[in-house]
Parts: sequence; structure tokens; C-alpha cells
Amino acid sequence: MKNVTGDVWTDTTLRGCNPSMVVTSEGVVVIDTPQLPTKAVSMRQEAESHGPIRYVVNTEHHVDHIFGNYYFKGAGSVVHHQGVHDNFMEVTPNLDSFAYAYEAVPTDDPDGAELFPDRETYFADPNDGDIIFTGDLTLRAGSHTFELLHTPGHTPGQIAVHVPEERVVFTGDTIFSECQTWLMGSNVTQWLAALDRIATLDVDWVIPGHGDVVTLAYLARQRANLLDWVRAVSDAVARGWSREETVARVNFAERYPVDIGQEYMMDHVQTLNAGSLWDKITQGRPA
Repeated sequence: MKNVTGDVWTDTTLRGCNPSMVVTSEGVVVIDTPQLPTKAVSMRQEAESHGPIRYVVNTEHHVDHIFGNYYFKGAGSVVHHQGVHDNFMEVTPNLDSFAYAYEAVPTDDPDGAELFPDRETYFADPNDGDIIFTGDLTLRAGSHTFELLHTPGHTPGQIAVHVPEERVVFTGDTIFSECQTWLMGSNVTQWLAALDRIATLDVDWVIPGHGDVVTLAYLARQRANLLDWVRAVSDAVARGWSREETVARVNFAERYPVDIGQEYMMDHVQTLNAGSLWDKITQGRPA
């Protein structure tokens, strides 16, 4: 893991989110868990080498941020927003989160196949939240403060974790650093407000959900990415383009690569982003 400040560590090299930890005098606070089984087990071992794990905090409900919770059973209290709890490992006609988690194992973590549980075993106890909150929540561990700030937009239960003593904020997927932004079922209006809220924090480092660690200056880049998508699709709708035409013609693939291990999904990201925005705009819903 990369040492960001004296007590803050993150890993930006894995398929999935950037799992992170903060070492305090009263134990370790883990922020998001690795999707890949061997990486989750390894992270738990590394965290526990610094002391007992006090909390495991999830910034959102997407599988790459929560699946590793399974391998952190018995290691501190799991903390997340009500919106994460409500959508934890969702299985819908459009997405089977369990199957999506397994999809990465053969290519990115073949040794993890032996650690991967069967569906029944997993859902019997996926290690969902012990502390579930609405709004904001402040936790303390030793001399460190953890301000869990509700920043919906990318997902309804999205949070940022501000650690003022380290001058750092963990944003989850409110920030995609130098890689493709996944809009999915997001609310861009809320997302922009989330960026505004994070911008008020007095921090030196921003640890994103994906990509390299950045500073607050990158928030303007993330804002521009979101607005460019909305403007392009809004213009397509104004021109009378159908959904199929919009998906075929609105594309930002040249701007950034897809994050580690998902390069093959570039076309899917473009289609997903354009199509979901077209649906919202034509139905009069907030983009």
C-alpha cells in the first residue's frame, strides 16, 4: 500500500476501488475493502499488523467497495450509510453483484478462487453494517477524527470520509482520478453539490474511489467531466436524436482510460453513461 501521510495508506493498483486505512493509537480504520479475495485477506493482515481493526467504513454500495467485507468478519464494526445498507450486494435483472464480483477472479485473482464462497454461504453473512446512519456521522479512534459526510450523487448512500488530523479526505467514487467516470444510476445534480461540499474541506490530499491520489484542484476536472456528459446528451435530445443515436454518437472514450482491469468495458461505460442520461432527460427526471 502507498503511504499518503504518516498514518494514511491506500492502494491504487488493484482492480476495483482504492482500499485504504488510517492507523490510530487505538487501532486501524479501514475505508472500503478490496473486491479480490486474496487482496482482501492480504489487506486485513497488513492492517492488523498495525493494531486491531476498529472500524470498516464503506463509502458506497457498489460491489468493488464492499465485497471484501466478507473477509473482514470479526474485525471491527462495519459502518456505512443507510443508502449503502439498503442496496448492499443488490441482485436485480440488470445486475447480479455476486456474479459481477466473481467475474474478476479468473483474470485478476486466480488464486482467489479457493477463497471465493458459494452464493448461499456468502449471502448468509456478507458482513453488512453494524453501525448504519443517515445524514452525517462522526467517529473517533485515538486522536483521530473521522467525519463521515453524506455526499450523494454517484450513489444515494455515498459518503466522504474526512480525517482533519491527516488533512485528507476519502471521496469514494465522487472522484474518478484520470479514468472514466461511471454514471450508472447517478444523480449528477446531487453529485455536483457533493463536489461543492468536499471543496470546502481544508485538506492537502484527496483519495478517490479510483485512480491516483490528487489534490482539491482535481474537483474542477471531475465537475467538467460530469457537465460535459450532461451537455452532450442534452444537446442530443434537443436535436431529436433517439436513444440509439445518442448512444452511438455521444462518446468520451478518448478522454481517459477505464480503471485497472476493466479496459475491455470501455464501450459499455460509454453506452451506459449516454443511455442512462438520455432516459432521465427525456423522462423529465434530474440528470
